[in-house]
Amino acid sequence: MSNFQKVREVAYEMDSLRMGMGWKKEDLEKKQIIIESSYGKSHPGSAHLNRVSRLCSEVILNEGGYPADYYVTDICDGQAQGHDGINYSLASREMIANMIEIHVNATAFDGGIFIASCDKSVPAHLMGMARTNIPSIFIPGGVMRAGEGGLTLNQIGTYAAMYKRNEITKEQYEEYKEKACPSYGACSFLGTAITMQLLSEALGLALPGSAAIAAASPEHEEYIKKAAETVLNLVEKNITPKDILTKEAFENAIIVHAAIGGSSNSLLHIPAIANEVGIKITAEDFDRIHRKVPYILNVRPSGKYPADCLSYIGRLPGIMLELRDYLHLDCMTVTGKTLGENLDEFEKNFVKNDPYGDILFTVEKPINKEGSLAVLKGNLAPLGCVIKHSAIQKSQWKQRLRAVVFDCEEDAYNAVINKDIKAGDAVIIRYEGPKGTGMPEMFYTTEAISSDPELNSTVALITDGRFSGATRGPAIGHVSPEAFSGGPIAYIENGDIIEIDIENRAINIVDIDNKNLTINEVNAILEKRKLEKKLKGSKYSKGLLGNYCKNAVSGIEGAYIKNN
Repeated sequence: MSNFQKVREVAYEMDSLRMGMGWKKEDLEKKQIIIESSYGKSHPGSAHLNRVSRLCSEVILNEGGYPADYYVTDICDGQAQGHDGINYSLASREMIANMIEIHVNATAFDGGIFIASCDKSVPAHLMGMARTNIPSIFIPGGVMRAGEGGLTLNQIGTYAAMYKRNEITKEQYEEYKEKACPSYGACSFLGTAITMQLLSEALGLALPGSAAIAAASPEHEEYIKKAAETVLNLVEKNITPKDILTKEAFENAIIVHAAIGGSSNSLLHIPAIANEVGIKITAEDFDRIHRKVPYILNVRPSGKYPADCLSYIGRLPGIMLELRDYLHLDCMTVTGKTLGENLDEFEKNFVKNDPYGDILFTVEKPINKEGSLAVLKGNLAPLGCVIKHSAIQKSQWKQRLRAVVFDCEEDAYNAVINKDIKAGDAVIIRYEGPKGTGMPEMFYTTEAISSDPELNSTVALITDGRFSGATRGPAIGHVSPEAFSGGPIAYIENGDIIEIDIENRAINIVDIDNKNLTINEVNAILEKRKLEKKLKGSKYSKGLLGNYCKNAVSGIEGAYIKNN
């Protein structure tokens, strides 16, 4: 007996209430499929998803099932930037996953289709799929076209900083803003949204080739129809997310992440998804895999091209063909076949058509022989911190910088814009971790630094907060323990010298008061500062953010609400 029929036997009012919405009696005997999406007029990545849901419903009806649309819309990080709205961003991931759990479990369904496009909604839907564990498939919401001249939204932060420094006119700035988002879909660069779309497929939860398709295109519609047909096969065979989400599947996702130069926020999302199925994925797993997998995709923000160019190289299956020798090919996927079988099928008909010749490099001649990020540890970050080294110059892999300390991002941003930050400075932004303010992005400050020719190769930003997937330049985030929890970042002072050593995965305070010190000597000074300095409290004590700040694990662990 199906899951829905079991619940129907004891939920005596179920039939009446369903028929009150238009169900016929015979419809109640069919396989019941929830179609959950982040549709809403919140941003271009979600505004078209009702069309996706509608198309899925048509296919499910034609195939003999019965669909039910549910919605939990997401916020847009781009619209939340520059004010306290961004503090809600990461917490919203938890809330969307919670609502999916409620929707699926409070009524009961036999299978599910989950649809999302963007930064928090994609990982939230994957978390919800894993947590509820009914036969399910994920449909990525697609990618936005690049604007005129290849313009993408991540460049607007740069142009904003340039306008504030009087380097471009207001008219130029306004024109860029008007042309940056020409269509539906996730922003056309390898930010968190497109990274997570690709990783949903790498995990095996989405159809091969379905991530980063041009949103609302005829090709997108074909994948949507195929996904809706596939979920009924998953129901028939009782293949659930837990059958697909193995440790090896998560390693495949990290392998892809290394090769594409994916968003550093994946270190928050992949561990959170793994946590839902009782698998522990750590920052060390990312670092280990990134050391051995080459970086091969030339797409912004680390590379040259917008993300809609992925179609020229076969999207993720084309990338995975190049990575074949690194991948666990026996992992199960939503097709009912293994990853290796899917790639064999794709390869038979694939013709690479790269008009530029350098969108995808080979593993033999990569952009970089290692992946795109590193996990650093030391007396500034005993539990670790993250840097996307593919986005910085090799000359910045080892450097000593002088600390300039801020207790919030707004003050740091103003200091950069006002030219108070000089070459050789390390901009420290603290009390922005999960327990401090909800772990917001430091996007505008990193863009202000990266767009300043005097600073972009001579300054680093170090924070217990996180970064936008669009971030480029020397940005070190997720510093753990965070300042609120009494981590060393809380006790660093202006003028302290920090040594960053990416090759050796180290970040240490090495000089205080113009004295080169041993690690033990620095630790002794930090202990003394602890006795003299009172920590700041969390910005939030009640409501959603109060609950999130109280219960989230550290940034280096994934900043999720721990599920025991």
